Amino acid sequence: MKKTYNVRYVCRFGVCMKNVRALIVACSIVWADSTVAADNAFADPDLLAAYGGKDFVSIATGNRQPLRRAPAVASVVTREDIVALGARDLDEALAGVPGLHVARSSLVFNPIYSFRGNFSQYNPQVLLLINGIPMTSIFAGDRGSVWGGMPVDNIERIEIIRGPGSALYGADAFTGVINVITRSPTDWQGTDMGLRTGSFNTRDVWLNHAGTAGPIKLGFYVGWQKTDGDDQTISYDAQTGIDTQLNTHASLAPGPLSRGREGLDLAVDMVMGDWQLRAALKDYQDVGMGAGVANAVDPAGRGRNQRWTTDLTWHPQDLAPDWDVTVQANFLHMKDFSDIQLFPPGAFGGAFPQGMLGQPDKWERHGGLSAAAVYSGLADHRMRFGAGYQKLDLYKVRETKNYQFTYVPGTGYVPTPLPTGLTEVDAADAFMRPHTRHNRYLYAQDEWSLSRNWTLTSGVRHDAYSDFGHTTNPRLALVWDAGYTVSAKLLYGRAFRAPSFVEQYNVNNPVALGNPDVNPEKMETWEAAMTWQPDQDTTLSANLFHYTIRDTLRQTPNADPTTGATAQNTGRVDGKGLELEFSWRANPTLKFSGYYAYQYSRDRETGKSPGNAPRQTAYLRADWRLSDKLVITPRLSWVADRSREPARPNETPDTRDPISDYVLLDIALRAENVFKNMDLSLAVNNVADAKAYEPSQSPGQQDDYPLPGRTALIVGTLHF
Repeated sequence: MKKTYNVRYVCRFGVCMKNVRALIVACSIVWADSTVAADNAFADPDLLAAYGGKDFVSIATGNRQPLRRAPAVASVVTREDIVALGARDLDEALAGVPGLHVARSSLVFNPIYSFRGNFSQYNPQVLLLINGIPMTSIFAGDRGSVWGGMPVDNIERIEIIRGPGSALYGADAFTGVINVITRSPTDWQGTDMGLRTGSFNTRDVWLNHAGTAGPIKLGFYVGWQKTDGDDQTISYDAQTGIDTQLNTHASLAPGPLSRGREGLDLAVDMVMGDWQLRAALKDYQDVGMGAGVANAVDPAGRGRNQRWTTDLTWHPQDLAPDWDVTVQANFLHMKDFSDIQLFPPGAFGGAFPQGMLGQPDKWERHGGLSAAAVYSGLADHRMRFGAGYQKLDLYKVRETKNYQFTYVPGTGYVPTPLPTGLTEVDAADAFMRPHTRHNRYLYAQDEWSLSRNWTLTSGVRHDAYSDFGHTTNPRLALVWDAGYTVSAKLLYGRAFRAPSFVEQYNVNNPVALGNPDVNPEKMETWEAAMTWQPDQDTTLSANLFHYTIRDTLRQTPNADPTTGATAQNTGRVDGKGLELEFSWRANPTLKFSGYYAYQYSRDRETGKSPGNAPRQTAYLRADWRLSDKLVITPRLSWVADRSREPARPNETPDTRDPISDYVLLDIALRAENVFKNMDLSLAVNNVADAKAYEPSQSPGQQDDYPLPGRTALIVGTLHF
């Protein structure tokens, strides 16, 4: 049988950290003389912001600071960027982030946020936050079995860390952190209404309002989205191989992907004095199964995800001299329902005339309480202390199916029909039983201004989990800011990725069994970064990184591979890489920006790249104001050098050719204030209708996943 869980990491660049330090020191000496005069003038954050450092972040330390001074390799996507790109979904808004490639999972076509080459089907190595609240499903470590996407119409900005963040954020802030910050009545006032329509019968409607009612600032958002999804075709699938062996013709391939969905989003944000209450509902239904959960084309399967989130924050002003205190309680409730056709009618030699059917459902609730205090009473220090508690509860599981697995000696587990047909099975026979995890944590951080231009940030966080034990993760960052021309960073961090319940407690699944004795994955990263701003219109940045991942969690074939695979901590991955960025305003109406990223890693077990992730990516964007009302934003994306996963002991090798490179051209055209208070925009993606693919799982039982061809969306937005 084919394993369904993979953890892959990537990166290679032949520069050791010793040479990185030497490079930083050498560049420091070269530029020191030319920046002395500017040091005093631009050390003040307000002056820096006035000069052009409009990008500020809070994700790096919890405190708002200029991006170039942040003790992390970070990126910011502003609301202006989202509008300029004509983005519809979070995945599209992240297109220009260096070192981040958005791939697709075989599981309902969920996004894989592949930072610096780290690639896995569930993607648990990336922490996605919405307003600082984790969206991680405790079941598999992803964002839910039926994520369905996230519209951008209520997003104010997105802050991203490329690299470890566990010293501040704890579990799963491993290869990267993405914090989505929604629109708040403290940031804007007014009303926006929008309509989007276009390819694949796509229709979106939304309303966003922020205002004041007495002492209360109130914002709310409602959005509805529906699409049939692109109809790209899968040429062959897992059933195709079974048909070849059994001389049958049950496969539905060639057949289209199933990408349709309908979604409702609601959000409320209320601020009164020192209190803020936020609540949101995300309800996505009729979500297509993409390429099929079992790697077999599934046009009939559908999924639904319901997610309620709420948080209450108390942030008193002037509670005590030199102290800034924040207390927050948060809650998330998530339901995932799936009605899937694992294999088509007639599968397995006709054993399943109606198809091999399953309905795995699960319910989760997460609750947390945290407190953070910032103390600035010591000269040249800003200290942050925090503590918190989390309860992560998979409290209900239900499974209905028409099959069971029967072990055949020498062959393995073979699906056979249940005599009762489609049946809700007993809890003991379901794919998992309910489980609960508790976590208590403490952290401390110090930002020490060694001199006017040098800052040393140190921090450590300790987490105590009820099921797999304790973990401690430190960070250290030295930032040199020589005025507005040069800044440099040396960074060190350790991170961990908590095992999911799938990896610990999966049962009755011979393909991927859980192991309650597994430990978290561990990652250690060194980074060196430099930014040079030779003039007000030009910014150049470069960073080098090296990481080591230990105790990687993989589904490892048992000693007798016919008995399936079990989650194990096995192997080590070493990675290195380079990311280059630039921004250049050629004239008042034309600006260029982009990046080039290179990474390579080596799996110690195989001596090869773990595969699937691109070794090279590049991105070029232009923002050209043709007139007072008309703006055009073309962009090119290049993805290259993707190898297949190497086979490990007792695994079937993937003999397919390497995944093809691709180049995509997207164009967004925006007309501002065409009518009174009304903007119109047209976004055309994949203008050249190029063929592009994302990799399917090894060992290649299914065709690679085709990306959409040429698509067009028209958007109208009315501002009051």
